[in-house]
Amino acid sequence: MAGGAQPQTDEVRHSGGGIDAGHGFPYGVPFEGSLNDGPGFAGSDAPTEADLYRCVHCGLCLSACPTYVETQLETESPRGRIALMKAVHEGRTGISERLVSHWELCLQCRACEAVCPSGVPYGRLMEHTRAQVQDNNLASPALSRLSRLFLRAALPHNGRLRIAGHLMRAYQRWGLQGLVRRIGFLKALPGGLSEMEAQMPVMGDRFFSPSRRVYPANPRVYSSEGQSRMTVGLLSGCVMPMMQGDTMRAAVRVLQRNGCDVVTPTAQGCCGALNLHAGDLELGRQLARRNIDAFRSAGVDVIITASAGCGSSMKEYGDLLRDDPDYADAATEFAENTRDITEFLAELPLDPPQAELPWRVTMQDPCHLAHAQRITDAPRQVLRSIPGLQLTEMAESSLCCGSAGFYSLIQRDMSQRLQRRKIGNALATEAQVIASANPGCMAQLEQGLRNAESDVRVKHVVEILDAAYQAEG
Repeated sequence: MAGGAQPQTDEVRHSGGGIDAGHGFPYGVPFEGSLNDGPGFAGSDAPTEADLYRCVHCGLCLSACPTYVETQLETESPRGRIALMKAVHEGRTGISERLVSHWELCLQCRACEAVCPSGVPYGRLMEHTRAQVQDNNLASPALSRLSRLFLRAALPHNGRLRIAGHLMRAYQRWGLQGLVRRIGFLKALPGGLSEMEAQMPVMGDRFFSPSRRVYPANPRVYSSEGQSRMTVGLLSGCVMPMMQGDTMRAAVRVLQRNGCDVVTPTAQGCCGALNLHAGDLELGRQLARRNIDAFRSAGVDVIITASAGCGSSMKEYGDLLRDDPDYADAATEFAENTRDITEFLAELPLDPPQAELPWRVTMQDPCHLAHAQRITDAPRQVLRSIPGLQLTEMAESSLCCGSAGFYSLIQRDMSQRLQRRKIGNALATEAQVIASANPGCMAQLEQGLRNAESDVRVKHVVEILDAAYQAEG
């Protein structure tokens, strides 16, 4: 449809027309309210003209955008959302709840960036637009509650997060979850608690801790097998050590096997990605500074992450802190030295396993690995290095699975539509294992497989490589 017939929008059907004539909104994207209805963009974190006007409305983003693919609505496409941003910037409308609803339905998967010929920094535009929404207290009630309870009160605080993780695991393992669901207690409470509880991730059997004393002489270093090639810092972050502790331990073993001393600084924490996506840029900057300080003090050569979403944000710390005189240079250096673990292993190159692993595997490309970091071949190189492994590609492997951080909690319908689409594509390959490289995607896929009553497993790429190493005996 790019450059061709223009789809009808939900507002056009609702109100009988857009404002193409005389108001400059392209493709039927509507005008909302009066010229002075609601606040406009303001302040240093407003979307910039340089970013807004790089979009030439060619439409090549449409077929890549999950929400447009599902709805066929222009307002749920990147260029439609940018048109709404331009209208606010130009003073033709203000920020309203209706505009915000279109911006909040965006998954921020950044698939549009990967196909955009004009290089529109859509992820940055959306983060700065949501910052304006937050500053004016116009976020949806669900996102506002989530920001208060999780993004500000929990994720930035390692101790609180660990306590919450233990409570969640006890709730899941001691039969309380089953009892609560059977009696329907949460359905009687307001605020969508029942829906939120249904989306609760499964806590791992054993958490991963950066301070675990593996080597008493140096409690924060996992020593390499054989001669050390370099010292790497491993991001543990916030929720991944609790949800995917096994993945974190596999990442350490794989790095050790490939000649790396692995440091997990105890002062590190959440990378800030979820806060940035929600528009809380200032807290995102605070978290970025904390991680920069932690890894600089550790004296590592490279910073490694096993989370695609974290890696994407960390590689953009330089842009995030470009106006901070104390951190601008350090942030740029940090970003340049950050690597996704599959990217790092492919560059080494890795030591290939010697034992066969006769698994049928299909690869699900996390959005922030494939689109934001433009890394698609590296995880496949890692998988192809394993003898006996059969790699089968699924259809739409890089179309968003619907996880998108906390998106599944506040946009449940769209999230589940995309989840079902992804699971259908994965099961069609008849693979035994779905490989991924992001904790949110893994949790979303596992839930989708449970709903489909499938016994297909979900594994991080490094878990599969680690299994092949372990098979050597």
